[in-house]
Amino acid sequence: MKEKIRYAVVGLGHIAQTAVLPAFQHAENSELVALVTGSPDKVKQLSKRYGVKAYAYKDMETAIERENVDAVYIATPNSLHREHTERAARAGSHVLCEKPMAASERDCEAMIEVIKQNKVKLMIAYRLHFHDANLHAVEISRSGKLGEVRCFDSLFGLQVHGENIRLQKNLGGGTLFDIGIYCINAARYLFRDEPTEVVGLTANNGEKRFSEVEEMAGAILRFPQERLAIFTCSFGSAGVGYYSLVGTKGNLRLENAYEYRGSSKCIVTIKGRQTEKVFKAGDQFASELIYFSDCIMNDRAPEPSGREGLADVRVIDAIYESARIRRSVQIEPVRKQTRPESEMDIKRPPVENAAPL
Repeated sequence: MKEKIRYAVVGLGHIAQTAVLPAFQHAENSELVALVTGSPDKVKQLSKRYGVKAYAYKDMETAIERENVDAVYIATPNSLHREHTERAARAGSHVLCEKPMAASERDCEAMIEVIKQNKVKLMIAYRLHFHDANLHAVEISRSGKLGEVRCFDSLFGLQVHGENIRLQKNLGGGTLFDIGIYCINAARYLFRDEPTEVVGLTANNGEKRFSEVEEMAGAILRFPQERLAIFTCSFGSAGVGYYSLVGTKGNLRLENAYEYRGSSKCIVTIKGRQTEKVFKAGDQFASELIYFSDCIMNDRAPEPSGREGLADVRVIDAIYESARIRRSVQIEPVRKQTRPESEMDIKRPPVENAAPL
């Protein structure tokens, strides 16, 4: 058995520089051995900083072969996830791909198929599946302490400016793909089920920065047993990120529910009695690496699999379609047997001073 899984990180944007690359210092079973980028300006500086060789996108297969890469972490724009996943899989590499899995259901399904054909593993980077605060909320929901869980609501917003790829439609930008996916995923893992119908709305205040994608989006999701999830996500709001879960006996609220920096607080109220639990910040990206490397070493299927990624993209597509046709849209649920479990809690110290170039 290997002591460490050797990784190439593909795509050196903000999230790679501030979170993925630094996470290797805390992922004891994972080793960074190569960088793959489309930006020549970043090659020399980051290669020197991390002591590994950098390659161009076109040479990804060469990097995999020369550096004996076991797995790639794909952190490229959403529109490139399918291409880079397929190329890596055909080169014999396992794939840890950032969310959203891809920009369409068709691309997700194609990725799942090529992974299967090449007998490698695919995990979608749902870091909150290993996050202690979110797993605590899952356990409270499952425990029955809230009674019969009936509804979920959430807000996730921030200000996005300039040439950010989140605002570029051709790169897979948009509020739902970037931040709304967290709300959708949280509703799914808290209800431990799949939505069957959605109503979606998009809104735009007319600012130039929102010429290609919506300023904000909102949705109502109907789940089995007549449960509802409601959320709004925005690229033009003050920073906010929380969710609430309400049952017949009580409710919980998780503050700072989605970010990878800072502490989180879970407030549970049952029959008028309120308790709070604070969860310290940690390195959520190291948790992903540790878990995926362990899956590779022990030949286990990862929990946030390609089907997890497909499930969220299917919901996103339905929300956008509902907003377009101005009526509800039925969804054929992606059948899943696994969900986040408390045993998946992996905690490592937070990353310090990881400023991007």
